[in-house]
Amino acid sequence: MSNSQIDFVDAAKGLARNPLGIIALFIVLVYGFASLVTAFAGSFSHEERLPLIYFLVLFPVVVLGVFAWLVSTHSGKLFAPADFKNEENYVRMQLSAVASLATAAAKNPSTSGESDIARIVEVVQSAAPQKSPQNDGWRNHVLWVDDRPENNVYERQAFEAVGLSFSIALSTNEALSAMERHRFAAVISDMGRKEGPREGYALLDAMRKGGNQTPLFFYAGSNAPEHKRETQEHGGQGCTNNAQELFHMVTKSVISGGA
Repeated sequence: MSNSQIDFVDAAKGLARNPLGIIALFIVLVYGFASLVTAFAGSFSHEERLPLIYFLVLFPVVVLGVFAWLVSTHSGKLFAPADFKNEENYVRMQLSAVASLATAAAKNPSTSGESDIARIVEVVQSAAPQKSPQNDGWRNHVLWVDDRPENNVYERQAFEAVGLSFSIALSTNEALSAMERHRFAAVISDMGRKEGPREGYALLDAMRKGGNQTPLFFYAGSNAPEHKRETQEHGGQGCTNNAQELFHMVTKSVISGGA
């Protein structure tokens, strides 16, 4: 085998590591065959050369269109974990895609169903490191405080796909009682409840006053900078109305241990 052949084999192995490389390798191979055929085109008749000409002209246009569609709709699937210096960044990218699905499902509950959940679970399970809920105990157990837990079904099921489990509390008192009986890795809370429009802060203040330093994240109706600052002033870890940001914060705190 010549040096050029060896170089091509090595290059092919490198390109085959991710979907983008496979696309590039396919294009190289197709044009390699096309060039070989073109070298003998003189022996073809006009009718025989015409399909080849159409192919050489239209093929790059089709490839460009498919590539643009992939980048705009499936960008997270174009890379492999080895393409990242830190493979945890690949996991976070995939979780971002999951969060987007959860957000879409939450905004359109009438058009969402088991198929949406299946897509969310499939993406998370393929991207996230496998965890063992049986051995983790409280370390994968999250308390979700919301007087309308049905509003967060999709988000919880996506979290559960990576090994998290949940207890539900409908009020501040119920949440505090649960934390007296059990230890949790994190708390996710809404802000306004039947008790009051700022009941989330009441829960957080009660936790910190009692010496409970469990990370707390607000998943509420605001993503304003002033509310994020106020959350930090009360001793909370984050505040958002965006499912993707919630996934980032909670998974960083619980799954990655804050790393």
